[in-house]
Amino acid sequence: MSLRRNPDHPVKLPEKKTLRVMVIIKATEDSETGALPSKELIMEMGKFNKELVDAGIHLAGDGLKPSSKGKRVHFDGSDRTVVDGPFENAGELAAGYWLWQVKDMGEAVEWIRRCPNPMPGSSWVELREVYESEDFADAMK
Repeated sequence: MSLRRNPDHPVKLPEKKTLRVMVIIKATEDSETGALPSKELIMEMGKFNKELVDAGIHLAGDGLKPSSKGKRVHFDGSDRTVVDGPFENAGELAAGYWLWQVKDMGEAVEWIRRCPNPMPGSSWVELREVYESEDFADAMK
């Protein structure tokens, strides 16, 4: 018996839903001084990054230099004002990021729980879902 797709009754396979998550490593007072991580931490993070790549969820990622090397641009209508770093409130700044593609936020949380502490001492990592073009479908009509 042959199984053929009937063009009058298309079979719709369930879509594999994935989402992109921006993983933001928050800056600390140490990272804002430009202090580089220890050799041991670099090795641990390299191993973790390889696991992310091997699992197929790693899309991008890098560490960021301190805000003293950065600029901010303030937009007010057509006006643009450029402000040189450093910026205040280290805990509100980013020291690095990953962009992951995961099945859901739960998977992202599972992965970040396995991550070595990215900073000496106390640190925060923020996970934020990235908008996809489908999120704007109604606005584009």
